[in-house]
Amino acid sequence: MIEKKIKLIVCDIDGTLVKNDRTLSSLTKEVIEEIYRKGIYFGIASGRSVDQQLYYQAKNWGFDRNFELLIGMNGSQMWDGINEKRYDYYKLKREWLKEIVEMMEPFDLNPFLYANGKMLSKRLDRKTKASSIRNKTKVKIAKDLSELYAEENEKIMFRIDEDRIDEILDYVNANPSPNYKAFKTQTTMLEFTDRRVSKSVALKEFCINNDINLAQVMSFGDMSNDNDLLEVSGVGVCMSNGSEDTKAIADIITDKSNEEDGFAHFIINNIL
Repeated sequence: MIEKKIKLIVCDIDGTLVKNDRTLSSLTKEVIEEIYRKGIYFGIASGRSVDQQLYYQAKNWGFDRNFELLIGMNGSQMWDGINEKRYDYYKLKREWLKEIVEMMEPFDLNPFLYANGKMLSKRLDRKTKASSIRNKTKVKIAKDLSELYAEENEKIMFRIDEDRIDEILDYVNANPSPNYKAFKTQTTMLEFTDRRVSKSVALKEFCINNDINLAQVMSFGDMSNDNDLLEVSGVGVCMSNGSEDTKAIADIITDKSNEEDGFAHFIINNIL
């Protein structure tokens, strides 16, 4: 049982809150409803956009209210639902985007980013089509690579086969930039953001605005982009299916995976 008084629970989505097919189980929904009945705030933190996806996520899951905290684009965006105020942080500059695209070009990957409500991609392939359908976002194919760095953007992403991603990440880390960083957000997704971006930046501002001590925050995650979130929270919880670096950061590791409703069972056993 958690001894601390928890006022806010923040949860990553993919690989954490939802199952691998991205559905929210009925048990998890019931647990979130019970969290509210106990007077605890609830928030989600994701690589997805606040405007295009996160703002509508609660409704899509069948809740009759929105969550108090939405952290989008891995911390580049934040919606404070208590004060109904939107925040944006640190974007990648055009010259940084150009540098990233050119650095990754030898790997023959398919870079993409979100711009003007669409997925702007180098080419249309099977994974891009699937993502477009899953996220209900139209794809626009860039006429040439320069379109990918025509404007500043929160992040740029690369889908990579699981057996190649660590090798490519090692290559990127061997050529570090003072301006941007790369990290895995899924076992097959590498993302680049401004080096200052993290989910913890948005969490800290939300807590300051709403008089919440970080020690009263419990956060859940599974991948490297969740590490800062777990580290600054009073209780940082990694899913049993999480990456090894995230498990090393966490205070606690769940007994069950996201496929086994690990979040819901942890909350039932330790909070409810």
